[in-house]
Amino acid sequence: MKNLKTTIGAVTLSALATGVMAQDATVKIGDLSWTGAKAIGHVIQAVIEGPLDSEAEIVDGMSDGSVIATGMDKGDGSVDVYSDLWMPNRQAIWDKYIDEAGTVAHNIPYKGTQRIYVPSHMADRITSIEDLKDPEIAAMFDKDGNGKGEYWAGDAGWKSTRMWQVKFKSYGLEELWEAEVLPQDTFKAQLKTAVTREQPILFYYWTPEWIHAAYDITPIEEPARTEGCEDVNLDAEDWLEVSTFACASQDASIYVAYSKSLEQRNPPVAKFLSQLAMEPDTINDWILKIGRDKMDPRDVAEEWVANNADVVNGWIE
Repeated sequence: MKNLKTTIGAVTLSALATGVMAQDATVKIGDLSWTGAKAIGHVIQAVIEGPLDSEAEIVDGMSDGSVIATGMDKGDGSVDVYSDLWMPNRQAIWDKYIDEAGTVAHNIPYKGTQRIYVPSHMADRITSIEDLKDPEIAAMFDKDGNGKGEYWAGDAGWKSTRMWQVKFKSYGLEELWEAEVLPQDTFKAQLKTAVTREQPILFYYWTPEWIHAAYDITPIEEPARTEGCEDVNLDAEDWLEVSTFACASQDASIYVAYSKSLEQRNPPVAKFLSQLAMEPDTINDWILKIGRDKMDPRDVAEEWVANNADVVNGWIE
């Protein structure tokens, strides 16, 4: 980190010239499980420990979004930053802590998409949700011989994993399809095999992410959005029964959320987090290096911050 501080000394001096002085409070960053969130968390840490000359810690194992949100609300320094808050997936967090309590703030969002995909070698056969209603097509994806095709809905604990199960129910696909809920790394290994061997695989995914650069995959068409097509309560005990979602997902707005207590505990960091504005292509490059090339997230973050002083200076000025 000393090399990083030396390299971006000009940024630090610029920040000091505007009266931005580091505070003592260590900033605690949640440890969300997906690669994009990890990349963003480490970049935030690198900026805080580099040009802002303060302290930051990624809290190992702090991966539950609801727990992170509760900690930010308390403002006690147990956890301060939610590095990748997908909206509207986490609407309950937004409503409770940003709109109602006013204890959590956020930055300028970047945009993301959520779709259901097949490898492009299957794109001529499967083009839309309607195609999934064909029993012959579903049978192509039946891995365990129980008469239902499998699709990867996501990792356990993700709200999007529930969302896709609601969608398949709302599309009338429950009799032919069942969700696989697996760790992301397990799924990626399955995807690599399926693409290499030109085997069937149906899966949820999002942008930005490195698999779009590594593999030729195609989203399938869903019904257009109409009034009332999405009515979900993914936090309810009977979430699958009370929710409906029979249309395409709207593009997501993805935020860095942080505890407003930082405005008193570490004002320069709060200001930086409020002004943080990232480009999807940049995040995709971080994800590629970390997820595919297996570089250490801290090394990727520190290198990027050192090489992009003008961008970082815009965040902290």
